[in-house]
Amino acid sequence: MSAASSHGRTAADRVAGRTAVVTGAGNGLGRAITLALAGRGAHVVAVGRTVERLETVVTEAKELAGSVRALAADVADAASVGALAGELAGETVSILVNNAGVPGPVASLVDIEPDEWDDVFAVNVRGTYLMCRAFLPGMVERGAGDVINVASVSGKRPLIRRTPYTASKMAVIGLTRTLAYEVGPAGVSVNSLSPGPVDGPRMTRNFTLEAERTGVSYEQAEEAFVSRAALHRMLTEDEVAAAVIAMLHMPGLCAADIDLSAGMVAP
Repeated sequence: MSAASSHGRTAADRVAGRTAVVTGAGNGLGRAITLALAGRGAHVVAVGRTVERLETVVTEAKELAGSVRALAADVADAASVGALAGELAGETVSILVNNAGVPGPVASLVDIEPDEWDDVFAVNVRGTYLMCRAFLPGMVERGAGDVINVASVSGKRPLIRRTPYTASKMAVIGLTRTLAYEVGPAGVSVNSLSPGPVDGPRMTRNFTLEAERTGVSYEQAEEAFVSRAALHRMLTEDEVAAAVIAMLHMPGLCAADIDLSAGMVAP
C-alpha cells in the first residue's frame, strides 16, 4: 500500500482535521489525550459525566491547532450514549478513544460486594461496548475509522486485591481483538492501549492504601512497586497521550494491544 492509507490520509496527516470523541476527558489520561489530539489539529468532542470539569480542558485547548468542545454523557447508560450519538449524528466522527474507566475497590475478592463489581464493569466494559455500538456504524458505512480502547497492563498480570479492575481490563482487550475482526474488513481499525502505572492521584491512593495494609511507609510502598519496571519509574499522562497519537499514525495497526508500561513485569 502507498503512503496514503485506507483512511485516505498520508502518514503525516492522520489526525489533523478529523473529529474525535474521547471519553473520560475531564482529567487524567482523558485530558492528556484530548489535548494531544487537539494539538495535532483534531476537532475533539470531550465527553464526561459533568460539563463543568470538561470546560477546564476546553479552556486549555484554546491556543491549540484543533478544537475541543464538551458534551456530557454517562458511558454506562445506553440512553445517555444514544443521546450523545444523536447530538453528533451530522458529524463525521472518525476517531473514538474509549478512555472512561473507574479503578474500583481495593479489597480481597470475598470482601467485594456485587454492586461494587458491577459498577466497575458498567463503566470499563459496558461503556466501551455502548460507545462502540453507537459510533461504529458511521465508520463502517464510510469505510474508515479508528477506535482505541484504553485497557491496562493490569489486565495481563496479577494485581492483588484488584480483581474487578483487572478482570474488566482483560475484557476490554478481548472485546478489542474480536471487534477488530468484525469491522476490519470495512476499513475500520480497532486497537487497545494498555498503559502501566501512571503517576498521579490514582497511584497516590493505591500506594497510601498499600502502605496502610502492609505497615510500611508510603515511599517504601512506591519503591516496591516501581522497582518492577525496567525504567524504574511510572509513566506520565503525556506519554500515554503520545502513544495514542503514534497508534493513529500506524495505518497497518489493527487488533493489536500495545503495552506501554515502562517495562513493568508481573511480581
